[in-house]
Amino acid sequence: MDLSEHIIMRELDVPDINDFEVYRRHGGWEAYRMALKEKTPAEIVAMVKESGLRGRGGAGFPTGIKWGFLPKGVYPRYLLCNCDESEPGTFNNHQIIDRNPHQLIEGVALSAYAIECHTAYIYMRGEFAAAAITLERAIAAAYRAGFLGRNILGTGFDLDIYVHRGAGAYICGEETALMESLEGKIGQPRLKPPFPAVAGLYGKPTIINNVETLANVPRIVEKGVAWYRSHGTEKSPGTKCFSLSGHVNRPGNYELPFGVPLRELIESPEYGGGMRGGRPVKIIIPGGASAPWLTHEHLDVPLDYESVAAAGSMLGSGAVIVLNDTVKAPHVAYKMDEFFKHESCGKCTPCREGTHWLVRVLHRIAEEGRAAPEDIPTLHSIYNQMAGNCFCLLGESAVMPIKSALTLFPEEFEAVVAASRHHPHGNGHGDGRHGPVIPLTAKR
Repeated sequence: MDLSEHIIMRELDVPDINDFEVYRRHGGWEAYRMALKEKTPAEIVAMVKESGLRGRGGAGFPTGIKWGFLPKGVYPRYLLCNCDESEPGTFNNHQIIDRNPHQLIEGVALSAYAIECHTAYIYMRGEFAAAAITLERAIAAAYRAGFLGRNILGTGFDLDIYVHRGAGAYICGEETALMESLEGKIGQPRLKPPFPAVAGLYGKPTIINNVETLANVPRIVEKGVAWYRSHGTEKSPGTKCFSLSGHVNRPGNYELPFGVPLRELIESPEYGGGMRGGRPVKIIIPGGASAPWLTHEHLDVPLDYESVAAAGSMLGSGAVIVLNDTVKAPHVAYKMDEFFKHESCGKCTPCREGTHWLVRVLHRIAEEGRAAPEDIPTLHSIYNQMAGNCFCLLGESAVMPIKSALTLFPEEFEAVVAASRHHPHGNGHGDGRHGPVIPLTAKR
């Protein structure tokens, strides 16, 4: 992999770039100044569209096209920066904010200018107190330098940016739940359509992009479309900050061009450094907890949206979780679905009830080592009733771990059933502490 300079993780190339003056000395805010003085908003939208920048929050939708959905002549408009990052395995937003906050603020300002909005919010998960303070300091520095506020640089453009901390709910990373929370309501998703670009925050046209997406914009405007597209692949241009975790020697955030093979991210001494203790790869979750699982057979899959989808999963947020052969698939599915059950907002029945029953059955199998023969078809029944029937993607995400575990490692569930049959009053390990198996179905 050849990456002569980082697009997002510039602290690796420029020491102390989190300092406002250092950022300025290395070209910071020049793209914004040039845009306001020399480019129209439509020209910036066109540049982002031609760059092929895709949303880094999970769906991978083209950013410029998304901006183009705003209805013409309808104001005010809002820009929301989604920093509610909290799915297991995702942690690159923190690094961007902590070590290169001014590039994110410039990205928010440039994008606001492009979509002709004068108020932008950075929505952060409530627990991210230190990161919120870092951003507020960076925003204050931008105001002092005259890059935010009224009549910016004498161009007549006005812009205010606010940091808003939520109360700590994963569902508020969903764009409509985020807007509900920002309006002071319970953070639950809205029915779509209308989509936010048409009727979003306070019923006005709204664009929502995540932290990494917006941090790309200054570099696209500064360096040009051709430079940006020289990284990555034709359909997935640019780079991605992959959050690598699990049983690797060197977990962390690594910025790589799209298209680099999974094997290189995991095994290269520069990145993952291989598996701890040299144990074999068993499970790869390439896009955060909500992504379908891959296995060691997929190590040579290129890390771009199209290739990972062709392999049967999704790139999602780029949070790559790698687990070795010491883990049991039912246990992994249980821990993932326990997260989704805890974070379900309870608005729709398939998610609220489905996650509850998934966790209840999986706890008995994975944690107590007990299972009745009907438990396996029950798990299939629950996730089939959830799939396609939940109000938002949280419930759909909860389906992925259990469906992957049952599809790829059915023998591990059957082994628990067999062990329980031999010890009908035990826990599958024969100590008899947990009493008899209680048949459980999805119906109550």
